Amino acid sequence: MTKMSEFVASFGRILVLLGISYGLLAIGAHFLSQSMLFPRPPVKYELGPDYVQLTAPGGVKLAARHWPNPKAKYTLLYLHGNYEDLGSLNDYLPQFIAQGYAVFAFDYRRYGHSAGVPTEANLTADATLAYDYLRAKLGVPAERIIIFGYSLGGGPGVELARQRPAAGLVLQGAFVSAYRVMTTIPVFPGDKFVNLAKVPHLKLPVLVIHGTADHTVPFWHGEKLYEALTARKQRLFVEGGPHAGLADFTGPRYWEELRKFADSL
Repeated sequence: MTKMSEFVASFGRILVLLGISYGLLAIGAHFLSQSMLFPRPPVKYELGPDYVQLTAPGGVKLAARHWPNPKAKYTLLYLHGNYEDLGSLNDYLPQFIAQGYAVFAFDYRRYGHSAGVPTEANLTADATLAYDYLRAKLGVPAERIIIFGYSLGGGPGVELARQRPAAGLVLQGAFVSAYRVMTTIPVFPGDKFVNLAKVPHLKLPVLVIHGTADHTVPFWHGEKLYEALTARKQRLFVEGGPHAGLADFTGPRYWEELRKFADSL
């Protein structure tokens, strides 16, 4: 065997090994992403008269809660992050009521007292179920609904905004895609919640909120999403702002910018 043929054979073996390694990493990324995207947080509430149960196709029960506000012009359909449930929102969402909004929120499958298995498709389907409940059962017209996607909730929020009419969409601490929170650049197939590819197709107004010191979903995600939007858009980029607790960190400016957005709809 000549040196050239030996080199070709060695190079071929290296390519095969690299291909196998990449395949194993891609499979690992798929299963790891499921546990990272959809961890089951400790349940922080008990079902009571303040809660309702939505029934998804197949009979899966989802816990939901409505914070009404008779004086509100807009109802926020709030899609929470990946280590939260309705109980952990009890001290946070009433701030929106105090600012003049009504709020409707629900727990994803396997979060809180919701049953079932969380997947990208299921989160989108369940967000649609919550939207339809808001419209049909609570009588809120589409032009009075603001979809609010926080962190993981930005994924089903973007998809819901493509499928259903609403007054506007708020994306706070949202990512361009799930995998790229960890890899920065596209590396593996099967990425989830590829928001960056979807937001250029949105037709409704969008407010992008992100802290520049967000260490969970780095700030560049918010920048990229904002740049990709072609619909009417507004931004609140908070210097030094974190991922969690951004409203408290920002103070009155947070509520002022949200009000400006709502008033513009």
